[in-house]
Amino acid sequence: MLDSAQKGGYAYPAINITSITTANGALKAFADSNSDGIIQVSTGGGQFASGLNVNDAAFGAIVLAEAVHILAEKYDVLVALHTDHCHPEKVESFLKPLLEASRKRIAEGKGPLFQSHMFDGSVVELPENLAISKELLKECAELDIILEVEAGCVGGEEDGHDTSGLPAEKLYTTPEDMVDVYEALQPIGRFLFAATFGNVHGAYKPGSVKLKPTILKDGQKAVTDKHGAGAEMDLVFHGGSGSSIEELRETLDYGVVKMNIDTDTQYAFTRPIVTHVCENIEGVLKIDGEVGNKKFYDPRSYLKKAEQSLCDRLKEACDDLRSTGNTIFGKA
Repeated sequence: MLDSAQKGGYAYPAINITSITTANGALKAFADSNSDGIIQVSTGGGQFASGLNVNDAAFGAIVLAEAVHILAEKYDVLVALHTDHCHPEKVESFLKPLLEASRKRIAEGKGPLFQSHMFDGSVVELPENLAISKELLKECAELDIILEVEAGCVGGEEDGHDTSGLPAEKLYTTPEDMVDVYEALQPIGRFLFAATFGNVHGAYKPGSVKLKPTILKDGQKAVTDKHGAGAEMDLVFHGGSGSSIEELRETLDYGVVKMNIDTDTQYAFTRPIVTHVCENIEGVLKIDGEVGNKKFYDPRSYLKKAEQSLCDRLKEACDDLRSTGNTIFGKA
């Protein structure tokens, strides 16, 4: 998938899921768009999926991943499973159990549970970040799993991690950083690199976020000037909400093959639920001692609308990133 995206000049939307409903919306979007794609689970998403009593991020991620493995068999597109931002303090409780789950699946003659994981070491200095990344990539490579790493911080707040107070220079990866990442990780195995160029998590009005996509171009050039054209890295775009389509597509020219989408699909999922409740308030609620209307407060009545709305927004992302119509299902 990554090789095809690089060759074809497109990227995969990578959508965070938290439930069977959001997983189904994502699968429908990829199938309707004839696009391959990436479905990912964050620590918070896994924790939510495990339920209030269990409250275990790794366990919930395993539940969602196994469900997607089964559901994806019904679709003629390729779907990769990925885990989103895992910071150093959660490696032992989140990443390690998931790697062990993949190890068990492989021993049973199956593929790994997740095709890739993200270690977000951007909260520590680059030498420490790379030292941890190297150890994790060794373990991932043994299981035929790709590791995504990040150097430089994505601004804003997502899933309980807030970097909004950081100085502006922390939001931009330098060419020297990109060379260091390549030289540290390339000898070990395949990796994805979330370089930062002013991108910010969350929802912002157009023009509020000051992106500098040429940072990706300059960094790639520094790597390929030193190590040859074959050293171009597979880059990831975090925090793309509110970015213009011109900015999104410019990053494709510089090696972006994956763009995370969460804020926009969260809103797309929630909006029709609110509309349903507002338009059917007397049926949804038992007002003034009345009995309400079961067909309006049945969760299926509004969750189906939410699933379709999420699907529609993700299909838009496939169009924006030019992955529509580019499935390699049956060709790989």
